[in-house]
Amino acid sequence: MRIALFTETFLPKVDGIVTRLSHTVDHLQRLGDQVLVVSPDGGLREYKGAKICGIPGFPLPLYPELKLALPRPSLRQVLEEFQPELIHIVNPAVLGLGGLYYAKSLDVPLLASYHTHLPKYLEHYGLGMLEGVLWELLKMMHNQAQLNLCTSTAMQEALTSHGIERVEVWQKGVDTELFQPDLASQAVRSHLSQGSPESPILLYVGRLSAEKEIDRIKPVLKAIPDARLALVGDGPHRQELEKHFADTPTHFVGYLTGKDLAAAFASADAFIFPSRTETLGLVLLEAMAAGCPVIAANAGGIPDIVTDGVNGYLFDPQDENGAIAATQRLLSNSEARATLRHNARLEAEKWGWAAATRQLQRFYRSVLSAQSFPTAA
Repeated sequence: MRIALFTETFLPKVDGIVTRLSHTVDHLQRLGDQVLVVSPDGGLREYKGAKICGIPGFPLPLYPELKLALPRPSLRQVLEEFQPELIHIVNPAVLGLGGLYYAKSLDVPLLASYHTHLPKYLEHYGLGMLEGVLWELLKMMHNQAQLNLCTSTAMQEALTSHGIERVEVWQKGVDTELFQPDLASQAVRSHLSQGSPESPILLYVGRLSAEKEIDRIKPVLKAIPDARLALVGDGPHRQELEKHFADTPTHFVGYLTGKDLAAAFASADAFIFPSRTETLGLVLLEAMAAGCPVIAANAGGIPDIVTDGVNGYLFDPQDENGAIAATQRLLSNSEARATLRHNARLEAEKWGWAAATRQLQRFYRSVLSAQSFPTAA
């Protein structure tokens, strides 16, 4: 198959969507498909054999790490040369509209996927009154696709309840070869804790942005005085968070990748994740693959990954003491923590990227088959 993938974010940016897409492109190419990635220009022209068509963009005012890239007329020639059999638009916004337009003008079937719960993000930026409008825009775009994919059953229910049609779940995936429990080390613990490896180490990995609700971890640190927090990642909310956590033993580690990131997961005592807006939370699977027990809000797509008391602990995000109680429960019982580590790894081993990509190929083929043999009116 020849797939043109339109995405609002791609390498070298680091986030859960890019993680999924980079592994997907790699595995599609390995399986013999050809992929063209259309994304905001990040300086790359090729990835794992797939051509990248970078579109110049400008930073989003509320979120400078994201670029808005407007489709250009020259893109038509690129697509005509590539001759896609199918166009897949990821988190359709500006470039996604271009993908939608070209699918129609080139008479190519369209598949869309939903990865970021944008309507719920709005309230964290003082724009909650626009949630209804955004849902209508999302419905308008997604319902022009032959098939819509999302990343969890919770998101499938949310999209369907807001009038988005033909929604299926694209299964989760994780690199179980990179993320391994045996990468744990005292040296990494010392780095994460700034020289106190004997202290309980709580870890957060991801964007430092308002919708991640990282500030809600502070009461946990106050309730467990000897615990230390390591925040891995960066983002537009970093300065505010540095002020918020100034009187706590919190280390702003910055970005980590590859084995350094895997070792951070494996070396921490718990991965804490308070966000209520996750469509899935691939970073949770990475933590679990590394044998790091998860403490997470019981919201969004997270319950699709974490089973409370089996491979991690879930807490009620409306309960101010929920995260505190779950963390104390985890840290107070070393035997239970060892069981959670073991079970977390077993769960992650079920979800390799190869299987997720084969499922995506089946979705692609179903769309192409429906296009070849349209149903009677």
